[in-house]
Amino acid sequence: MSFTIAATKANLIKTKRSLAFTREAYELLDEKRRILMHELTSILYITENLERGSDSKLHEAYETLDKAVVAMGKRSVEEISFSIDINNDISISNKRIMGVNIPVIELDVKGNPPYCSPYGVSLYLDEAILKFKEALNLLAQLAEKRIALLRIAEEVRKTIRKVNALEKIYIPDFENILKYIGDRLDEEGRNSFATMKMIKLRLKR
Repeated sequence: MSFTIAATKANLIKTKRSLAFTREAYELLDEKRRILMHELTSILYITENLERGSDSKLHEAYETLDKAVVAMGKRSVEEISFSIDINNDISISNKRIMGVNIPVIELDVKGNPPYCSPYGVSLYLDEAILKFKEALNLLAQLAEKRIALLRIAEEVRKTIRKVNALEKIYIPDFENILKYIGDRLDEEGRNSFATMKMIKLRLKR
């Protein structure tokens, strides 16, 4: 391997500093990678549970709604559904994990049971509404975690690329340059010593 850098003590010191800085950057980025991977694994576990929970709750809600339709008739359920007063308020904020913006989604479903007049209305309808409310809350949490997964996974990918570049390119390059300068300085030192020795021998003659 050939180098264009001059083999001087100043460049030796400069290269040592650059190598130390690069190694420190590598350690920091590798630590960031480990933390993000841990966070990714944790969020993935939560996401899988939320997926199962929301699917299960939606299944329960639709089953209960079907029971209400059987008890009251589809037309009656549709007419009552238009008169139910339920509002959803969604607020989205952000938190940061190792420099990554993660959304925090808060869903407030306003409306308290009973949602319908009890006269001529199946209890299954109120129960179905409650289950849909629970499912909505789970889906909001699921959306939050899925976005977090995508963003953290992308940051992990970028961090791994940087860590690999430092480990496989920059650190070895600085080590090779350092060895090259060190070897050249040692060689120059030996040559200088040999020259001085020859001069002394000639002066003694």
